[in-house]
Amino acid sequence: MLILLWPMLVFSEFKPWILFEAQSLQASWQFLASFVPPAHSGEFLQLLMVATWQTVAIATAGLTLALLCAIPLALLATESLSISMLETGRMRLAGGLIRQAARWLLVLLRSVPELVWALLFVRIVGLGPTAGVLAIALTYGGMLGKVYAEILDSSDVHGTETLLKNGSGRLAALFYGALPEAAPELVSYTTYRWECAIRGSVVMGFVGAGGLGQRMDESLKMLAGDEVASMLIIFVLLVGAADWVSTSLRKRLG
Repeated sequence: MLILLWPMLVFSEFKPWILFEAQSLQASWQFLASFVPPAHSGEFLQLLMVATWQTVAIATAGLTLALLCAIPLALLATESLSISMLETGRMRLAGGLIRQAARWLLVLLRSVPELVWALLFVRIVGLGPTAGVLAIALTYGGMLGKVYAEILDSSDVHGTETLLKNGSGRLAALFYGALPEAAPELVSYTTYRWECAIRGSVVMGFVGAGGLGQRMDESLKMLAGDEVASMLIIFVLLVGAADWVSTSLRKRLG
C-alpha cells in the first residue's frame, strides 16, 4: 500500500503541513473568527430561506428528470427481463445490441460529473437553477439506471421468470415480479441519491447554477464569515433532514 500510495501523494502535491504554517494559521483564524456570531438579520434570513428552498427544488426536479431517463434505460439494460434469454439461454442479436447501447449510454451519462455538466449548461442557458437541474438529471440518470439494472438482475428472479414463461409481457413481469422483490432496495438507493443531489446542488451553485451554493460563493468572495456560518448551519440541517427522510422510508419498506 505504501509503495502504491507514495507516488500518488507526490503527484497530487499533497502537502498538509502548509496548513500549519504561521501565515496559513493567521489567515484561518481571522476568517473563522468572523463566523461568530452567524448572520441573523431578518432580510438575510429571508434570502437564505429562498436559496435553501431553491436548492431543494433543484435537487428534487433534477432527480425527477433523472428517473424519467433512468427507468427506461434500466429496463433495456436488465438481463432478467429478456424473454429470448429465458427461452433459449441466449439473447437475440438485436436485443443484445440494444442492451449494450443502453449500458454505454448510462456509462456516458455518469462519466461526466454533474459539476462539469453544470459548467456546460451555464454557458448554454445562462446563470440560474436550470443549469443545475439539467446537470443533476444527466449525471444521476446514468447512476440510477446502472444501479437499478444491477438491483433488478441481482434480486430473486423466480417470480419474474414464472410470469414470462406463462406469456406475460416485460412490463407486467416488471410490475408484478421484479418490483415487489426489489422495491425496498430501489427506494433506499433513490432516497440516498436525492440526499446526494441536495449536496451536489450546493456545490454546483459555485459555478452559477443557483441555490445555496451561489449565495455562499458570493459571501465567500466578500469574506463575510457570519453569512457563511449561517449557510453552513442551514446546510447541515438540510442534509440531516434529507437523511431522516431516507431513514424513515427505509424503515417503512424494511
